[in-house]
Amino acid sequence: MASALLGGLYARGGMAWPLGFVVLVPWLLALDRLRSVRATLLAAVAMSMAFVGAVLGWFAPAITAYTGLHPALAMGLLLVLAPLLQPQFLVHALVRHAAGRRHGAALRALLATAAWLATEWAVPRVFGDTLGHGLHGSAWLRQGADLAGAAGLTLVLLVVNEALAAMVFRAHAGLRTWRAPLAVALAVPALLAGYGAWRLAMLERHAATPGTPLRIGLVQAGIVDYERLRREIGTYGVVRRVLDTHFAMSLRARGSHGVDALVWSETVYPTTFGQPRSEDGAAFDRELRGFARQLGLPLVFGTYERDAEGEYNVAAFVDPLDGLLGAYRKTRLFPLTEYVPPAVDTPALRRALPWAGTWRPGDGARVFPLRTLDGREVPVLPLICRDDVDPRLALDGARLGAQLILGLSNDAWFTQAPQGARLHLVVAAFRSIETRLPQLRATTNGMSAVIDPAGTILVSTHMGGRAVLVGDVQAREPPRTPVVTLGPWIGPLAMLVLVGGAALPGLRALRPRAGAATPSPAMAEAPLPASALLLSSWQRALLALLRGMSRLGVLALAGVAVFGDEAARGMLVQLRQFAVLVLAPEAAAWLLAWRLSARVDVDGDRLRIDARGRRIEIPLRSLVAVRAWRLPLPASGVDLHLAAGGRWPQGLALRGPDAFADRLQQAGAALRSRPAPGTRRAWRDRALALPPRPRLDHPLPKFLLFPLLPALPAFRLHQHIAYGGTFGEWQSFGAGAWFGALGLWWASWAVALVLLAGGLRLAVELASAAVLAWRPERVLQARGALLSMARLVYYVGVPGWLLARLLGG
Repeated sequence: MASALLGGLYARGGMAWPLGFVVLVPWLLALDRLRSVRATLLAAVAMSMAFVGAVLGWFAPAITAYTGLHPALAMGLLLVLAPLLQPQFLVHALVRHAAGRRHGAALRALLATAAWLATEWAVPRVFGDTLGHGLHGSAWLRQGADLAGAAGLTLVLLVVNEALAAMVFRAHAGLRTWRAPLAVALAVPALLAGYGAWRLAMLERHAATPGTPLRIGLVQAGIVDYERLRREIGTYGVVRRVLDTHFAMSLRARGSHGVDALVWSETVYPTTFGQPRSEDGAAFDRELRGFARQLGLPLVFGTYERDAEGEYNVAAFVDPLDGLLGAYRKTRLFPLTEYVPPAVDTPALRRALPWAGTWRPGDGARVFPLRTLDGREVPVLPLICRDDVDPRLALDGARLGAQLILGLSNDAWFTQAPQGARLHLVVAAFRSIETRLPQLRATTNGMSAVIDPAGTILVSTHMGGRAVLVGDVQAREPPRTPVVTLGPWIGPLAMLVLVGGAALPGLRALRPRAGAATPSPAMAEAPLPASALLLSSWQRALLALLRGMSRLGVLALAGVAVFGDEAARGMLVQLRQFAVLVLAPEAAAWLLAWRLSARVDVDGDRLRIDARGRRIEIPLRSLVAVRAWRLPLPASGVDLHLAAGGRWPQGLALRGPDAFADRLQQAGAALRSRPAPGTRRAWRDRALALPPRPRLDHPLPKFLLFPLLPALPAFRLHQHIAYGGTFGEWQSFGAGAWFGALGLWWASWAVALVLLAGGLRLAVELASAAVLAWRPERVLQARGALLSMARLVYYVGVPGWLLARLLGG
């Protein structure tokens, strides 16, 4: 109940956004006290009902207004359906309970968070709502939505809530146990705020670049309840009143405000436009075209369209010179009102729900030109009502080249529940953050609005009023955002983590079994004989520099691929940059490492080092110290100290410095100083010494052969589109051109996968560093599990993503 109350306050938006970081803490603490699956499931059902009642309670009056149900029955129906409307509570609680029985608190929180995000991604929800939407009130924090959508903000909130719940749960254990969760609870929002401040500064600089100015008038006529008007004045009278009202308001917008285009709301023209059903309908169509021609303004309005398959809710684009340019068909229809899913569309259901519509969904995002008489033209993305709760439509529109979002909605059923209209407006604002496109929304009787690329609602109307809202926009190509480039990637990644948590045996090792001794970092057999690099100080510095340049090059190119514009992300440009920034320093580092490679072994009472062209033997009795490198650059390694002469002039870069020292002691070296087992540095070196999996981590299969898997179908698709067949380019320009094109596609995919692998490795190392700082004795198991997850994302996620894109068109 406490979480539901906090959720109700948080959902009101505005300055209540800080409550999002604590909204789930009471519920998480309650879950921690439950011991059975049954109790956990009941608690989750209760939480979903309490949450829906407190946060989405405004939907009950809307149901009453639409269906005529008694308010008490409408609220009861809403609560009964709560587990279906908010299923993430059930999945989150059950996964959290199961993970808590096998793993530690950190992994339990990870898997529970993944369950929440995967459920929201996999199970469509009516309102498209997620916890992250409540952060709209923070100008800095909401900018993080361009990284992974509003779901990315939900991820942040879930992590912080888990960290704070862990602090409260461990309060009796003293302040020392607060360090790690408190660091997470403070660092994650701080990093998000820092990113938001940086992003806002970038948007300000982008706003200074030239754009196409447009002044668009949004007409909110306030005419609702068409059915009642039909009963009173007839169908002809309804259309006549609607058109006369919109004509008069549009003339005022043209005369008083000098607008360049007009937008009317969803279904404002209550019949099929361009496909008249009567002589009166044909006359109204001609009148509308003549009005646009008379004003000399492009006009966008909501109407209907039909074909052999059925009828559609559409946004019609009327040009003052060319007439009807085309119509966008609404894609996301409201279930059980605008349409009935075919699986449950039966005569019995139709009798029970006489208000259920028969519209058909459209086939996805489309971009239309909005042209003024003086030659200005802006590509715009229309979204109708519930379309703007689905981020994929806005992302697809941005990829198609849209520079402005036009929203048309009929939120009249929220007249008695304006909180629903406010939530709809906030959710729509996130489409502008994700795509960095300005947005103009025209609604029937509120809330019409003008939204900038930062998601700021510059101006909006009140619910239930009549108004003309004027929006001045500068249309330009938006800055590329990660979520436009990658799509809504958080959900699929969460699903992979969830699958990995259930399938990978290594994850169970994150929580040591009760009574089991914590292993020493040096318990494993020493890595001798072993491969090593024999490095002087300057050679070590040079090799570290070359490898660092290559890794930084990967990260820089990954940043360009995600944030850069089309010119910076072109195939040939990317290949040239990859060759200079990554391949060149990596090749130099490989050649240097090959030149300095050596074999290290113990031969009787001597340490033998076989380098290229020479053999070095050091008596074990002369060794007095083996000291691990403080910084593992270019890899982990050791310096040898002799009884006479101090530090040996060359160091050894090898895996497992602590195990190496153990092996020397076992062979007879009397070491007075060696890497201390159990220290953070020892655990770090042991984790870095995890052996790669030759079949998965070797560069040949990973970066040369595996890229063929996505490259070949993509290349074949390109050949069919560009040349009409798989070998079309061969037939037109010869084998050399065909193989050259194939090589470019393979190289492009290879580079993309190198960048992906670099990003995954960075995430693994950062997470491992966090575990090392918090619980160093678990870093070995944690890094192993993280590396396995990264392999899963790489080898399973990439083909899965490509398959989803191909099947989705």
